Amino acid sequence: MKKILNLIILFFLLIGFSCTNLDEEIFDNLPGDVYPENSLQVAGLSVNAYLGMKDLIDDNGWWFLAQEISSDEFCAPTRDADWFDGGKWLNMHKHSWTNDEEGVNRMWDKMWSGVTVCNITLDQMRQLPESEVIEAKMKEVEVMRSFYYYLLMDNYGDIPYITSTADAPEKPYKISREAVFDSLTTTIENNLSALKLIDKKYLATRYMGFALLAKLYINAEVYTGTSKWAKADAYIDSVLAGPYSLATKVGDPFVTDNENSSEIIFSIPFDEDTYQGFRLHMRTLHYHHNLTYDMPVGPWNGLCVTPTHFDTYESNDLRKAAYFIYGPQYNSSGNQIIDGGTKQPLVIDPHLPALYMTAADFTVNEYRNTGARVGKYEIKMGAKENLSNDFPLFRITDFYLMKAETEIRLGGPGDGDSWINEIRERADVSIWTGATLDQLLAERGRELFCEGHRRQDLIRYGKFTNIWWAKGDNQGGVAGDPSVKTFPIPKYASDANPNLLLDPQ
Repeated sequence: MKKILNLIILFFLLIGFSCTNLDEEIFDNLPGDVYPENSLQVAGLSVNAYLGMKDLIDDNGWWFLAQEISSDEFCAPTRDADWFDGGKWLNMHKHSWTNDEEGVNRMWDKMWSGVTVCNITLDQMRQLPESEVIEAKMKEVEVMRSFYYYLLMDNYGDIPYITSTADAPEKPYKISREAVFDSLTTTIENNLSALKLIDKKYLATRYMGFALLAKLYINAEVYTGTSKWAKADAYIDSVLAGPYSLATKVGDPFVTDNENSSEIIFSIPFDEDTYQGFRLHMRTLHYHHNLTYDMPVGPWNGLCVTPTHFDTYESNDLRKAAYFIYGPQYNSSGNQIIDGGTKQPLVIDPHLPALYMTAADFTVNEYRNTGARVGKYEIKMGAKENLSNDFPLFRITDFYLMKAETEIRLGGPGDGDSWINEIRERADVSIWTGATLDQLLAERGRELFCEGHRRQDLIRYGKFTNIWWAKGDNQGGVAGDPSVKTFPIPKYASDANPNLLLDPQ
């Protein structure tokens, strides 16, 4: 069991979740002038700030799904009657979402919940006697609030910016994306010295702060209109100077027991029983893959790799076998699985023929058994509905590629070769000489597949409005429309607060 989970469980047994309820007294059993009285209680002050992360990956919060399914590398095909769900998956891939779409609504809700819980926690901390320990905890929570705000700004652009629930306006106005960016970078930079310079993958450490600043600055041109490549490069260097290194094998950072991975900087500590919310295997595996992994539940035969992205991997690329499931499929005893629809051996063709498939237009084999599935995150034998793999929000390989990017942008093609080639050598593919930004973007897609980066990368590289597989004007989607670079404010939110529809104040 992961140590942080033990802390979370113990802490909530102690306080009974009172920190999320504004109507309750914070200190029911201890007077405020003596609380916190031990190291566990001090550590527990910031726990609430992290709990909202577990909703980011699956459909309760939609962040991961929106970043990947709106991109050129991943999709949720409709398989006859399965996976239509009102068209939400098709709309996300085709960029034809509305302001009343499930993904648009739930991302906004969960990200704002993260901000609000951080603000509630900070308001409560401000009532405690001043001390260096409490001050450090407040700065840690402020950085976590900045993380949630980073996600909001990245996905929605202009947003309200609130730093306290005690004096928050009932109907706040938006401020500009640039102003949010300035507030976030200033807050994180001012708080860095108070963050612990340690390798704790579930906490807002100083390395996590460096990583978050690097992400903000490398996307500064998108957020503010002005590039800040040198600032990004400096914070990337701070990350690279930390205690992180490339794993020996391409799949090592994604195994079930990956909490000690040398690559992971900041992650979500999922557990199949006590910290649930990672169900990618349920969404991607074929109906019969429970036989492969001796699963007590049946997968849903859904999400898969776009055929064009699959084809970007060379045949000998070790990531191809590590990240994808395709070809003949076998049960846990080594016998070939017989598909219940075709009554033939199950062979998954990685080349999905279409995004929308019906029995009238496609064979049973085509709409049931096509599209490479995601095997990047280890699916252990006996896997339940939720995985125990930690989800890496920041990992060092990303920052190798970000370093390559800043060197190319500050210099020219080839300046980032050494950072790219370490990753390519590990994948057993040829090294490059004179790598360009377009090549680097393709390599980021291959290495960072299904880690939640692709939408942001395509926007930063100016590719998000391009036409790609099963998305574009000729297929009922949206191509060339710059408005899709951010999601709209949800209708339910603007109905409750019409100020959200006004220009930034």
